[in-house]
Amino acid sequence: MANGSCTSATSIPISSERSSPWPRPAASPLLATLVGRTQSAVSQKVLRLEKAIGRRVFARTSRSLRLTRDGERLLVVARRMLELNDTYLRSLRDGPGAGTLRLGVAENLVATQVPALVSRFCRLYPGIHLDLMTGLSFDLVTAYKDGQLDGVIARGRRDPGTQPSGRIIWREPLVWMAAADHVPNPGGPARLVMLRAPCNFRETMIEALESIRGEWITVCTSSSLTGLQAAVAGGMGATALGRSFAREDLKILNTDDMWPPLPTTEIVAIGEEGPTADLVRPLVSYLEDRMAEAGAFSRAA
Repeated sequence: MANGSCTSATSIPISSERSSPWPRPAASPLLATLVGRTQSAVSQKVLRLEKAIGRRVFARTSRSLRLTRDGERLLVVARRMLELNDTYLRSLRDGPGAGTLRLGVAENLVATQVPALVSRFCRLYPGIHLDLMTGLSFDLVTAYKDGQLDGVIARGRRDPGTQPSGRIIWREPLVWMAAADHVPNPGGPARLVMLRAPCNFRETMIEALESIRGEWITVCTSSSLTGLQAAVAGGMGATALGRSFAREDLKILNTDDMWPPLPTTEIVAIGEEGPTADLVRPLVSYLEDRMAEAGAFSRAA
């Protein structure tokens, strides 16, 4: 298995004689600290970069510093360039790879993200065996805590104390969903389709309904996300899912007296600091970029 990590430190000078059409950017102290340069040096490098590409990279206000849309596009390309550089240097250093990466990915990401993630893994680590586990987030986190997985990408737990240390990479709003031909029944209790306990979505639904003193009954409990979606699409009842789960046979219900507003849910990467960090981190970065392109999630601050 590849050991350690390789980070490119090569600096490519960029020069341009054109004057900048915008004020000189001021880098944040945190950004300067992260790259090991003075604040003024980082500001100068950002200015030279913006002049070279003819686009603004950062938008700064008195309270915040954020990437512009052009800056976000540049970030995606830059990550891929560094990834290619690191992969090449790793191949020279380590030679043919050997070993296994045990990766757990939440079931909700299987259909949309895992095919591309596996394809990227094959290109980055052709000599590494991938042991892929998919399932409910709680089961994956438990497997990680028991030493059965090297890394996990899953929904964050509502109680941080029950989950190993990880990094929030995305946030997504939760919504109520029902069958596409769902007909409201305001006179009766809310009919709920749930995943088996323990489950974040299950707890969130119950708390939301009890906050408005709404009546509810559980009409179906599923041990898998696929089963839950099938039961909802078949008209058994409603459930709470991330907005990205919307599809033709499911519709998002409007919040009202029967269906109260729901909070956001978080996607967490666990294992980026472990022994296989040099394998896990590039995959997590790639997944972040994929989700950004899909537009269904919001990048964590």
